[in-house]
Amino acid sequence: MSRSLEEILFAAPGPQARAVTRAMSPIAAAALLVLAVAVAVRFHSAGQLEAPYWEFFAWSTTWRFLAEGLLGTLASSAMAALISLALGLLLLAGRLSRLSLLRWPSIAAIEFLRGTPTLLLIYVCFLVLPSIGIRLSTYWMLTLPIGLSTAAVVAEVYRAGVLAVPRGQTDAARSLGLSEAQVFFFVVFPQALRYIVPALVAQLVIVVKDTTFGYVVTYGELMQNAKVLIANYHSLVPVYLVVAALYCLVNYAISRASHRLGRPMH
Repeated sequence: MSRSLEEILFAAPGPQARAVTRAMSPIAAAALLVLAVAVAVRFHSAGQLEAPYWEFFAWSTTWRFLAEGLLGTLASSAMAALISLALGLLLLAGRLSRLSLLRWPSIAAIEFLRGTPTLLLIYVCFLVLPSIGIRLSTYWMLTLPIGLSTAAVVAEVYRAGVLAVPRGQTDAARSLGLSEAQVFFFVVFPQALRYIVPALVAQLVIVVKDTTFGYVVTYGELMQNAKVLIANYHSLVPVYLVVAALYCLVNYAISRASHRLGRPMH
């Protein structure tokens, strides 16, 4: 029987743990409610909840502008995700290679990209590359660094899935006369995906959040457009509340997709 990633990584909670969870859940919910009320009172006392700060949300142009920013966010994050999935697979293949000429450069690339902040990679594309004659659009100045940074993490997620596949599957495939490449791509990797698809989809949440670095290159993503609205209407809290709700909706949709993909397959 196939198991979900959560079942593989974590043991099922026992009766005592479930009892503690049931007891603490109402307390945590009440604490969050009190916190939300306190924040709302604070915003109200500061005048941020007054009608003038919200009235421009009744205009279609405001929502059209936010929609353009949201589309920019989705376009950048989708392309970055594709880059990371493809490049992560190449890095994985290199890391698992028996040839030192391929293995060590792949390991070095993974460790370098994992250890380098995404923001620094964006600055490299924004400031360094133009100085040597390589000019990218603002879209690629944001998307490419995010894709490269995420690819290193994806490569390690792939590797964790490959290592989770029982060794007997590999031995059985080799006994049938399959080559190493055939064993990997037709036997091992498809089974590894069953373990790691939820984790891969969850990485999209991080990718979406990383697109908020678009302000560095003035790319028209959601947060950048939000700052334009704040500058024009001096409505800091209302704009950020609406934008936060939009991000939550996007990330919730991704989480739901991850949950569906993570269901056991029979």
